[in-house]
Amino acid sequence: MTQETKRKFYLKEFKAISHAIATYEDFNLLVKHLAEGVCRTFNIQGASIMVLDETEGQFFRVSSYGISQEYLNKGPVFVDTKYCTLDTGEVALVQDLQNDSRVQYPEAAKKEGLASLLAIPIKYRNATIGVIRLYNTEQMDINEEDINSLCVLGNQLGVVIENNGLKNFVDQIKMAIDSLPPRMFKA
Repeated sequence: MTQETKRKFYLKEFKAISHAIATYEDFNLLVKHLAEGVCRTFNIQGASIMVLDETEGQFFRVSSYGISQEYLNKGPVFVDTKYCTLDTGEVALVQDLQNDSRVQYPEAAKKEGLASLLAIPIKYRNATIGVIRLYNTEQMDINEEDINSLCVLGNQLGVVIENNGLKNFVDQIKMAIDSLPPRMFKA
């Protein structure tokens, strides 16, 4: 993450992705395209987008690209300050997945051939509600401005995730009200 590294994410690309985040109606298609697009833009091995389930205390993958199913099914990704930066909400760069104490599954990363990881928080207001993980087979060298752009996109994605959650909640309430017997609506 040095300033000398050539930028790969310019205003044209940023505007296109921002527009997609703001206008996609299909959340699953949005995160699928986002994961693939980030990999192609930065020429990295893979990406995984995970959302926090506060009740379970772990992250759940909502999309991935370029990572094997075996690696994705290695085990749960628990919310624990040793393994993630959920508590700080900061970007985390792990340049050696096999020898960093923050890595929960170093053997799985080795088997997958992954060397480094960049974790971009997905935020809604001040709360970290997910993470975009970028994986590569060698050490990552991403321009600081590109990382800042990814953080802004993480914040935009946080708004979409929160809005989807609220919409699902309202839909459940509507279904519950619709299932009430008609006598409940008489004054």
